Amino acid sequence: MGNPLRNQLLKAGLVNTRQVKKVEHEKHVNRKKNKGDLVPPAESALQKEQAAQAQRTRELNRQRDEEKRLRERKAQVRQLIETNRLERDGRGEPYHFVENGRIMRIIVSREMVDQLSRGQLGIVKLHDAYEVVPAKVARQIAERDQQALLLLHDQTLNPSRRDPALDPGP
Repeated sequence: MGNPLRNQLLKAGLVNTRQVKKVEHEKHVNRKKNKGDLVPPAESALQKEQAAQAQRTRELNRQRDEEKRLRERKAQVRQLIETNRLERDGRGEPYHFVENGRIMRIIVSREMVDQLSRGQLGIVKLHDAYEVVPAKVARQIAERDQQALLLLHDQTLNPSRRDPALDPGP
């Protein structure tokens, strides 16, 4: 059984049998040539475009996830500071520290000055204000946002200034 369109063209005399055989031969050659490449070029281009779109979507999702993690970390830092900051009454001694190459000052009690210098307390920045927090909280803040931690003296650098009540020693 043949192609109905081909039969109609032959009956109408628009094509002859030689032309029909030539077209069939070309189709047969093209099928053999494209046998390894089963997907027509139009579908291949569509698949490439879909793959590129999927890659762009994955990249955008990755960026959104990264931004979301950053916002979550900032929120955790803010919550840590707000819940663990130590009260300062505005009376006491000025304590100087460096932020971005500038010397800054915060007013704290004498006891806090001593604890800051021993590494038991740290200074962190929340928005445009400076807060004093315990060293443990300052380390947690540094894990989430290193830029929020402004001052935390390392206790291991100067063992002679350790509090004997905390470390009885030999």
